[in-house]
Amino acid sequence: MKTRAAVAFEAKKPLEIVELDLEGPKAGEVLVEIMATGICHTDAYTLDGLDSEGIFPSVLGHEGCGIVREVGAGVTSVVPGDHVIPLYTPECRQCKSCLSGKTNLCTAIRATQGKGLMPDGTTRFSYKGQPIFHYMGCSTFSNFTVLPEIAVAKIREDAPFDTSCYIGCGVTTGVGAVVNTAKVQPGENIVVFGLGGIGLNVIQGAKLAGRSSWSRAATGAAPRSAARAGGPTRPRSSTGI
Repeated sequence: MKTRAAVAFEAKKPLEIVELDLEGPKAGEVLVEIMATGICHTDAYTLDGLDSEGIFPSVLGHEGCGIVREVGAGVTSVVPGDHVIPLYTPECRQCKSCLSGKTNLCTAIRATQGKGLMPDGTTRFSYKGQPIFHYMGCSTFSNFTVLPEIAVAKIREDAPFDTSCYIGCGVTTGVGAVVNTAKVQPGENIVVFGLGGIGLNVIQGAKLAGRSSWSRAATGAAPRSAARAGGPTRPRSSTGI
């Protein structure tokens, strides 16, 4: 099939919107129509040529949300029509890491994912007969993408695509920093520096953790306004710090 995608052909070059060939899902894989995608700093970092695993040409994007359109043989956890979020860190629920209870860093497909390939060592994207690599196992800067079954998470069908896509990276990173890394406890106070996609979700995580109060530091009216809904008790401008 054909799909339009924003392709990174070279580092430090603008993305190009082109029509790619996309092979359908093989066994254990799913075809997803991407309905919304965020742009993460990691995408820009890779495009700037700073990512040690950055491979070109590739379809960037890892913060998306979409609808399953086709499944390969053996897929049982999702069916066509399901709404899903692509996972750049999959969950096979069988490897040592998944079973450890100490980390979510699944290693089932890490070796091939880091090379821009599907688990079988090939790509599903191509352009004029030449392979185009996957990115972080997701490639959400494409209208359609193919992912391993273990790299999609089913979500409610009434969840808005344009906000659900951020759960793929920004939300989980910010909330996880509070809940899993800092391990904030009810009643504790925190300070949040910066109110971008991560900082705003740190505030959400702090609220979920039952913090007593927090301060936030940011420049610009827009981030401060967005954060105010989360309930910071001591707003600060970073220009005065």
